[in-house]
Amino acid sequence: MDFPNFAPALKGESGKSSFHPLGQEEKNEDWRLFVSLLAKMYNRFDKSNNMIFDLIKKRRSVFPARYIDKEIAKADIEKILEAANWAPTHKKTEPWRFKVLQGESQGKLGLFLSLKYLETEPKPKEFKVKKLMENPKKAGAIIAICMQRDPLESLPEWEEIAATAMAVQNMWLCCTEMGIGCYWSSPGLIKYMDEFFEMNEGEKCLGFFYMGYYEGEISEATRTPIQDKVVWG
Repeated sequence: MDFPNFAPALKGESGKSSFHPLGQEEKNEDWRLFVSLLAKMYNRFDKSNNMIFDLIKKRRSVFPARYIDKEIAKADIEKILEAANWAPTHKKTEPWRFKVLQGESQGKLGLFLSLKYLETEPKPKEFKVKKLMENPKKAGAIIAICMQRDPLESLPEWEEIAATAMAVQNMWLCCTEMGIGCYWSSPGLIKYMDEFFEMNEGEKCLGFFYMGYYEGEISEATRTPIQDKVVWG
């Protein structure tokens, strides 16, 4: 954030401080300007805080059925991924790994998921096969969410999964700010993704981050009171 420069108001021609709030009358204008600028600075800071809070509350899951046929620029996807890269990470393992799918590769993913479902499900449902096949093609882009386990196992696996989840939250908030709908899909079929992607030893797929532009308003969300989930010591 860029803050106002108070120096001109607080210094005279000599460059030395001339700020005396209780001094001569001609100094009162300096004091009024200082107070005014300080108020503006506080208001901008307060507004920024509110914007972050509002963005968090505005985040929603937007599903492929709502996506419109509009391409997501590579530069925007790179910006979203850069946001992910600044997630917290214990011992700086940075375990998040991403595989971006656009165009034909989305159709190939849908085909793989639907065939794998038919292969592994004793009683497959037709609507599920169709959904697995079609949903990937509706997205503007899909990012496979993966976690790379620390080879030294210097921390518990759950911490690296948590770090990856926080990276996804960063992407989600970035998409919300950019007007891109998204959601994290985690079908049971992700355990077979090493048959689709080339994955390193210790790397796991945790799901798919679907993204797409959409039209219309997103419905309001609700939460039960935070007071019901907090114990003060």
